Amino acid sequence: MNCLMYFFFLIIFSAPIMVFSQTNFEKAEKLFVQEKYALAKPMFENILKENPNHLKTLEYLGDIEGSNKSWDKALIYYDKLKRLNPSNANYYYKYGGCLGMKAKESNKFRALGMIGDVKANFEKAIQINPNHVEARWALIELYLQLPAIIGGSEHKAQKYAYELQKISPVDGYLASGHIAEYFEKYKDAEKLYSKAIAIGGSKVSYQKLANLYKNKMNQPEKAKTLLENYQEKKKL
Repeated sequence: MNCLMYFFFLIIFSAPIMVFSQTNFEKAEKLFVQEKYALAKPMFENILKENPNHLKTLEYLGDIEGSNKSWDKALIYYDKLKRLNPSNANYYYKYGGCLGMKAKESNKFRALGMIGDVKANFEKAIQINPNHVEARWALIELYLQLPAIIGGSEHKAQKYAYELQKISPVDGYLASGHIAEYFEKYKDAEKLYSKAIAIGGSKVSYQKLANLYKNKMNQPEKAKTLLENYQEKKKL
């Protein structure tokens, strides 16, 4: 009987602490969603002191540091997330993205040493989740931006665009259009973006084609008409 009473007292007295902690997390999360990161950050840090392995808190803090371009701090959070839950593809994707941004802002020699790790994390995300769209987009951008001498390749970028085609046809056409546009194959890009519009009709698809007309093909009126058509279709 004494043991049973002790158990009840333990539950009763610990409940307010649990509720308080949960309430603080919900408040911090609400601030995060509102992009009030400066207010959310100290609240998440206090929660982490009570529960150092709280995955969502670690992720939010990593995202906040990333938004502040504090890449080293963000990497610490994402690295811990990978170690705590190595089967979550998004943790590898975020770590790779953060490391890629750090490499972009580093000198060339230092950046060279990071590229392999950046690729490995994106590829790991795809290995864990074969349908991971964002990791493929990241690899496409990486292979486009890298000079050929250190691994940049239109062919490799297109490989991931073809993979996207199977997962999400709209993303596949947008990715192939992006690659064509990057290499100044504007007519090919126009056809590919048009296919994305025909399949999905998303705002992104219309915007991509409109930007191509306006900024690359010197056809601002065509861009204007296209966006007006999009607005008309939205009303239907």
